[in-house]
Amino acid sequence: MFSITRRSLMLAALLASAASAASPAFAQSGEVTISHYFTGELGLKAFNDQVEKFEQATGIKMKESPVGHEDFKTDILVRAAGHSLPDVFSYWAGARVDFIVKSNSLRPLDGIWVSEKLDSVVAKPIADSATLYDGKRFLVPLNYHYAGLFYNKKVLADAGMTAPPATWGEFIALCKTLKEKGIAPVALGSKSRWPAQFWFDYLLLRTAGPEYRAKLMKGEASYDDAEVVLAMSLWKDLLDQGFFVENANADDWTDAADKVARGDAAMTLMGTWITGYWNGVGLVPGQDYDFFPFPKIKDGIPNAAVGPVDGLVVSANAANPEGAEKFLAFMMSNADVQAKWAEAQGALSANVNVDPKTYNSVMQGAAKTVAEAEAFAFNYDLATAPPVAEVGLSMFTRFIDDPSKLDDILKAVAADAKTAFKQ
Repeated sequence: MFSITRRSLMLAALLASAASAASPAFAQSGEVTISHYFTGELGLKAFNDQVEKFEQATGIKMKESPVGHEDFKTDILVRAAGHSLPDVFSYWAGARVDFIVKSNSLRPLDGIWVSEKLDSVVAKPIADSATLYDGKRFLVPLNYHYAGLFYNKKVLADAGMTAPPATWGEFIALCKTLKEKGIAPVALGSKSRWPAQFWFDYLLLRTAGPEYRAKLMKGEASYDDAEVVLAMSLWKDLLDQGFFVENANADDWTDAADKVARGDAAMTLMGTWITGYWNGVGLVPGQDYDFFPFPKIKDGIPNAAVGPVDGLVVSANAANPEGAEKFLAFMMSNADVQAKWAEAQGALSANVNVDPKTYNSVMQGAAKTVAEAEAFAFNYDLATAPPVAEVGLSMFTRFIDDPSKLDDILKAVAADAKTAFKQ
């Protein structure tokens, strides 16, 4: 059995008393309390700048209590268990919102969706995939991201790449060339576990397709199925050939980004937020770095793009629900706010009124790739229920540490996931 410490903590959180919850931000009369995970390099200053615009426009004061990205995942469940959720909080669309909707902790937003005419503001694919749960609107999208292979342009040019690899064979050939030149083809910083998930997502989507992957995410397929074995075996082949940096589990995603930026490694599979990080350290998009989509592996498989949708939700017991809904409407509908926020965070806006020219060349390419994809899939830990995601994320860590134990790992995960789906 794998360690289920975090999973156990999450489940315990749902049973915890208010006494164990993180300290909420208590509101004065008329204020709206908000908690979010846009801290540090994930855009705290830019988020606060947009909040200030809302306060100036409406006179409504926001009372913030930001929490670090990883801590937020458990913190918000503790607050939900203790019935001490803030009026508004950021959350990831997909299985995590579904999980908390089922605990009756969120306020439906169908009224504001109609009154603010959000159907004419939010891009339909994002609205359809990210906002509806059990037939009701529970989330207003704030931005979305796309995960691709971001690379150092000089390194790949020196390796002779004239066009990005479109097929698995071309990708393997590029990795071999880089390795022969003494450059690590792929940087991965999986210390926080989640950065590894994009490899599993794309390898499974490119070989088994979105329909099978959706079944696995819902517990209607098993982790010891032939489809999962094939995807993980392809990943194992890459590790066995030495295409990944060593000790990936010791690095954060920013460490991996730094290795690519310095030219110690050639590329990293990451979300578009890496562009915000790289721009912040002086790299020039389109000149110093670019991206290419995860290569095609198998004919006849729909082309899927992977990424998260960050959204805002209102708690069921919000003290100021009217002010909270005004905040959500402002943050989504104001095209200037959306453009500034997307630029600062390295994100894409779901607001159809944001001029694509506000994006740099790399982000324009990412937006085009998503638009041309036949499916948009949430990344692993947002696509399956949180208790199951804990099992899977731990699987990736153990697999990277010792790929030779793949068969045993998948057998154990198959059993653990079945148990987790029942929780």
